[in-house]
Amino acid sequence: MTQQPNSRLRIAVLADTEQALPRLADWSAIQALADVEFINHPPSGDKLIALLREADALVLMRDRVPLHAALIDQLPKLRYVVFTGTRNTTLDLAALHARGIPVSHTEWGPSKESTCEMTWALILGALRHMEQETARLRAGQWRAAQPQALGGVLHGQTLGLIGLGEIGSRVARVGQAFGMDVVTWSPNMTAERAAAYGVRALALNELLGQSKIVSLHLVPSGATRHLLNAERLARMRDDAILVNTSRAALVDHRALYAALQQGRPACAALDVFDVEPLPADDPLRTLPNTLLTPHLGFVTDPVFQSFAQGVVEGLLAWLQSEKPPRMMS
Repeated sequence: MTQQPNSRLRIAVLADTEQALPRLADWSAIQALADVEFINHPPSGDKLIALLREADALVLMRDRVPLHAALIDQLPKLRYVVFTGTRNTTLDLAALHARGIPVSHTEWGPSKESTCEMTWALILGALRHMEQETARLRAGQWRAAQPQALGGVLHGQTLGLIGLGEIGSRVARVGQAFGMDVVTWSPNMTAERAAAYGVRALALNELLGQSKIVSLHLVPSGATRHLLNAERLARMRDDAILVNTSRAALVDHRALYAALQQGRPACAALDVFDVEPLPADDPLRTLPNTLLTPHLGFVTDPVFQSFAQGVVEGLLAWLQSEKPPRMMS
């Protein structure tokens, strides 16, 4: 790698809103070789271009900051990109390769396990009205002043999983441990594949109509974008809980807002949103029958430790003119 005498390489770390990467790895060897700027809340548009124009390398926290061809064209010094995790849906890999810019990624760590656990935290929190009950205690009360529906029980209920991959299958095993009847659907689901996990395959409309809990675990595609639209949401039980720790694109959120106002489903427990951070004026914030968390499915110390170590490993290899591990082809 060639550089001008007395010049230092510049590395920009984008959208580590948790401020975890410098805490969970030793950056001293990198900072001895380059200037590192942590831009935890990056702007967009021209302001972002101005911040990154002098960057030689970028670190991307998952797909929080889209790196499209138009932006890449505005970064003349860019020579290396590393992102956390193994998939980035907003990265123009072809445009980077066309410029000869190497791209690598990190390992995931226990993200599948953490997202499964987050799914169950949302299910149980929504089922037992945890947010409302905790708020009541903090207000100095014990029970509601007026009669209201009480929490539910999972045993004997139906858990409908839309997607039965690495996370969905983990969620299925926990549901079975609770004594639930677990059913599943995905675009390519077969009865044989479902049976291998001890669950039943149903048509999507059947799953929606039968399930007390509907949990989403699909990677979005053209065919599954807004899979849960107004028509399908209307097929859900009026006591159902919709849980999404996967991708916001699977649900038409405008239709979901209207459906929640009408009480079908009874509740939505959401960890992912069309726009993140969720805008302060988003109408979903106003509904009493929602449980909302700020995309915490993978946000745990063990996962971010894997991210931090992988980023440092990749950067140090690049700075030493070596091939970074886990290169994208």
